[in-house]
Amino acid sequence: MADEAAVVEEGVSPAQSPLVSVTFQRNIHRNQKYLEAEPKSLGVTQIGLSMFQIICMFVFLAKGLTHLDTDIPYFISTLLVVIAGSVALAAQNLHLPTLRACLGMQIVASGASLFNMISSLVKMDNTPPFCWHYYYDNSTLRFGEICHNIESTRSHFFAEASLVNAVLLAISVTLAAYCCKVVNCCAPAPKMTVITVQTPAVQQ
Repeated sequence: MADEAAVVEEGVSPAQSPLVSVTFQRNIHRNQKYLEAEPKSLGVTQIGLSMFQIICMFVFLAKGLTHLDTDIPYFISTLLVVIAGSVALAAQNLHLPTLRACLGMQIVASGASLFNMISSLVKMDNTPPFCWHYYYDNSTLRFGEICHNIESTRSHFFAEASLVNAVLLAISVTLAAYCCKVVNCCAPAPKMTVITVQTPAVQQ
């Protein structure tokens, strides 16, 4: 019975036994693994959190609490995360070029989220420029208190933005890892074992 099974690699002519043959074939359904990452939920989360940050930054700009020249890179990075989330949603069709585009955009989104997180941490300790002179003028204590409250609000907002960007970074890394498994950019495609049982012809 020992010679009833033969193990063959793909591309080698199978030495089959009369009853059982074992082969190793590429898994043609490996792209389904991308759906295990719940790309719809994660993509929507990426878009939602990024749009929330953009709206908040526009409000801060409208009130003069930030400067446009320092916020332009932040806006661009956040828009890149929105695009990455949109591509993650589009990649649910499991089209290989779309999955590759998703992998590239998620890598870009990871870098953008890391940049935004560091930028938020830096801005957390900054004081609004128009508040500086209130700290040195005792006749404007009321305005100094208002500026202190504004500074506290900015600090809390950018601390929250740092946390949001950390979440976006984790989402981007997760989606990139699943895309990498599907497009086989880091390792060859895994093979699955196929066991074929042949029924002998019934002799009459």
